[in-house]
Amino acid sequence: MNKKKRNNIIICMLIVLALLVGWNRYGMSKENSGSDQNGKVGMETEEENRLSTEEGVLADTEQENTGQERERTIVEDTDYDAIDNTLYSWWFKRNDNHEKSGCQDDFDITEFNAYYTVPVSEKKLYITFDCGYENGYTADILDTLKEEQVTAAFFVTQTFIRDNMELAKRMKEEGHLVCNHTVTHPSMPGKSIEEQKQEILTCEQYMKEATGYDMDLFFRPPRGEYSKRTLQMAKDLGYTTIFWSMAYLDYDVNNQPTGAHVVEHFQKYYHPGAIPLMHNVSVANRDALKQVIRNLKKEGYTFGTLYDLQ
Repeated sequence: MNKKKRNNIIICMLIVLALLVGWNRYGMSKENSGSDQNGKVGMETEEENRLSTEEGVLADTEQENTGQERERTIVEDTDYDAIDNTLYSWWFKRNDNHEKSGCQDDFDITEFNAYYTVPVSEKKLYITFDCGYENGYTADILDTLKEEQVTAAFFVTQTFIRDNMELAKRMKEEGHLVCNHTVTHPSMPGKSIEEQKQEILTCEQYMKEATGYDMDLFFRPPRGEYSKRTLQMAKDLGYTTIFWSMAYLDYDVNNQPTGAHVVEHFQKYYHPGAIPLMHNVSVANRDALKQVIRNLKKEGYTFGTLYDLQ
């Protein structure tokens, strides 16, 4: 083979080798490019999956929270000017035959989702406390209720929640009802409808924000003063208004009954479906509560919650 021919062969071989190397580099570049692209798609897919998962968790959480919300219907189109605003002060007539107490009968309060007894025939009683402020006895009252395994309803003002947040939380944690007694404890019929709504809704919202717990949708008019318009307003907000069929003078901290008087009062006037009004500021209630509960249990009574009304 002459030198010229050999050189041509070498040149051809170099060209082929160069082409092969170039092709391999192109293929590797294309493969790597595809890998980068696939990797990017993979990262995007992973991010989308993560976001989808988070959204799913959020949706599940929202669904769970919705499931925990109480059923509530709010009516916003009532013509309150057309509803009588005559002021009434709640009264009842005691019955010492252990039968349902009498009460004001100017109109049927149940038409406004309001009650002063729970309509049950069995021996069941519903303990309620009004809590405008703290006087050092509520923790002891809660201790007794826990020991006796009795549930009560506490009607609290915003001031009580603000100054006694841990007590309000404890009430809910131990299974009691924490209900609405307004922000400032006014005579409601003397307020405009908007002011009345603010008294109730602000107290409710403050309970949720301050404690993390929902307020139970039961309302007790301050001072026991109400009107048809007030009762309709509370009903429109989704509340059940609660009066009482048993009560005694226990709210004056400077003029307290004895514990024995409280025990005797319950023994004389208890009845099926009774809703006694008690005040948390009363030392007599603190001292008598355990005996009151034990005496009622001996009479065959159990203790219900206001949700029996629903």
